[in-house]
Amino acid sequence: MARDIKKIISEMTLEEKAGLCSGMDFWHTKGIDRLDIPSIMMSDGPHGLRKQDESGADLGLRKSVPATCFPTASALACSWDRKLMQKVGEALGEECNAEKVDILLGPGTNIKRSPLCGRNFEYYSEDPYLSTELAASFIQGVQSQGVGTSLKHFAANNQEHLRMVIDTIADERTLREIYFASFEGAVKKSQPWTVMCSYNRLNGEYCSEKRSLLNDILKEEWGFEGFVVSDWGAVNERAEALNAGLELEMPSSKGEGDKKIVAAVKAGKLSESVLDQAVERLLKIIFKAVDNNKKGTPYDKEKHHQLAREVAGECIVLLKNEDSILPLKKEGTFAVIGDFARNPRYQGGGSSHVNPTKMDNAYEEINKVIGGSGKILYAKGYRDDINDGIFSKKEFTSNSDLPDDNLIREAQEIAAKADTAIVFAGLPESYESEGYDRRHIRIPEGQRKLIEAVADVQKNTVVVLSNGSPIEMPWLDKVKGVLECYLGGQAGGGAIADILFGIKNPSGKLAETFPVRLNDNPSFLNFPGDNTKVEYREGVFVGYRYYDAKEVAPLFPFGYGLSYTSFEYTDIAVDKAEISDNENVQISVKVKNTGNMKGKEIVQVYVRDVESTVIRPVKELKGFEKVELAPGEEKTVVITLDKRAFAYYNTELGDWHVESGEFEILVGRSSADIILREKITVNSTVQIKKLYTRNSTLSEVMSDPNKAEMIKQEFMDTTGILTSEEGEAMAMTSMFKQMPLRALVSLRWAFTEEKLERILEKLNSE
Repeated sequence: MARDIKKIISEMTLEEKAGLCSGMDFWHTKGIDRLDIPSIMMSDGPHGLRKQDESGADLGLRKSVPATCFPTASALACSWDRKLMQKVGEALGEECNAEKVDILLGPGTNIKRSPLCGRNFEYYSEDPYLSTELAASFIQGVQSQGVGTSLKHFAANNQEHLRMVIDTIADERTLREIYFASFEGAVKKSQPWTVMCSYNRLNGEYCSEKRSLLNDILKEEWGFEGFVVSDWGAVNERAEALNAGLELEMPSSKGEGDKKIVAAVKAGKLSESVLDQAVERLLKIIFKAVDNNKKGTPYDKEKHHQLAREVAGECIVLLKNEDSILPLKKEGTFAVIGDFARNPRYQGGGSSHVNPTKMDNAYEEINKVIGGSGKILYAKGYRDDINDGIFSKKEFTSNSDLPDDNLIREAQEIAAKADTAIVFAGLPESYESEGYDRRHIRIPEGQRKLIEAVADVQKNTVVVLSNGSPIEMPWLDKVKGVLECYLGGQAGGGAIADILFGIKNPSGKLAETFPVRLNDNPSFLNFPGDNTKVEYREGVFVGYRYYDAKEVAPLFPFGYGLSYTSFEYTDIAVDKAEISDNENVQISVKVKNTGNMKGKEIVQVYVRDVESTVIRPVKELKGFEKVELAPGEEKTVVITLDKRAFAYYNTELGDWHVESGEFEILVGRSSADIILREKITVNSTVQIKKLYTRNSTLSEVMSDPNKAEMIKQEFMDTTGILTSEEGEAMAMTSMFKQMPLRALVSLRWAFTEEKLERILEKLNSE
């Protein structure tokens, strides 16, 4: 329905315009009946709808209506599957329509800087490219149903500790290449209806008041068309935030923010045109929600539950499979050990806590799979506190911290009687939640001792992990199989049974690096910061970028995951051996299933700058594709790389820049398992003119062959005391090359200030 939004704004009072810029209550925007402006509803969350069964201006902690709980983002990312992400988004959009929700608050695409971040289960990856692709597909899926999304939390919100006041200190290149990139790609590819501003400060300014972030970069540079909404309670000063580009304050400030806007306009501190622009952005989305209204349309709960099972199965990562212990045969005696087998840890704590429509557990699903062919023995193994609240009330105080010797002995007894022991372990909800960070990456001591005790009496031990973030595994060498299931949602138990018994072949790959120990993580010395400041001193070396550069072997590398079948990579090819940076290049590789079971492989493409004048990671993920193959089947996978695949962010240019030269295309199974290589030449279309000063070093000048020859000749002509051979030899010494040009004067040779000025003029004129 066409509306004249500018005319509507012209008919609004100053107070009405200011009022539209804050919520009516905890979840709704304000409506204006006389102008036919409706109120719309927003609701959590990224992996399932958390709509409260009552609206209100409380803290949003009331029980939510039943909804499908899909795997959390940390699990979803391990699918590396754009189409699957879109299907999840579509299902969530359907559920939003059924519950009359206009905007779903998600996805969260913040980078996993440290495994300690308490909210990492809500985020995709340590890699911005992977995060971009998955977030964009999720957004497209939700919005295809006429429901908006809110891409969050913009920006550099990578910890829960002091999240509402912490000042993130990071240089521009690091922000552009790592922490902004996942937002940039999602905005440009999918245009989320809203972007959610984060709580934290960024280089001294609250993100809610940072005009360069919300207006200059997000809207003007990236072309974001929707409105910016605050994280709940993230506004510091309302008028300043509006002027910076934050259109909607949530939740309701009970009129306090509105008063500040009105006062600022009347005092001439805030232009009413800025307010009008904010209202226009808000109305465009509000009316879009009305025009796409499919509210009240029911969805098939059982169909969505089955989709959740399919999705969870795609996300499970097989980390270890010694002696091909998996898949298990559906016969014999199985010792199922661990409270998580019956009381699963399936989602994270905090604002994304979903009230599931139904719940599977692995114990019952394993029973269904084996039927009467096998026998199950069960032992609880450890105690665990299941917290049904929105926020966990205890931090690292679960009963499973303390080993229960009686439960461990019981587990050992049944493990010794079985053919195979399956131990369910991981992190209790009290260990990771919105609101606080982890203090270490260990599982509870009671679980560690349980795994080791079971492995002591049962050589065929498989560990099934449920956790939202990486953990240490000091027991890894003692067990034969490990499944990383992350937080698999309400149907995760069925998916685990499918994988254990080969009904489904595992195809997940890690979307983050698992360190051997926390000390190995690049942010270890600078997390969570000092007082109210955290410095990102590792720069662009986040995750595998750091492990590659430092040659530190992780426990499991980024992109790692095993299969019940095997794959062969051959015949890498590029369609062009040389391109300019404004051209695309296609990389093709043949992948063949050389095993005896149908499976899926994730082909990963990394790019390495062979020789660079700036510090760059050893390699970076720039393409991937998930391909399904029957036994013996071979397919050609084609991946297209554009300029950004070869570029770094040049702060002097204020843009992405490709240095002319050779680049290596690396194709592999993980960041640490590169199978095929090919080189191409990329020529830059942007020539950076270097400005030389008296403090430029001789090495800077001599990096240009033409200028190097000139400076050597000037040096020899001026000194007059060295032969040509001696002068050239000296010019190549490290000490000489590191000198600033002004040193040629201070060394009291025949160089004068006048001659130096003449040389600089000549250098800069060419």
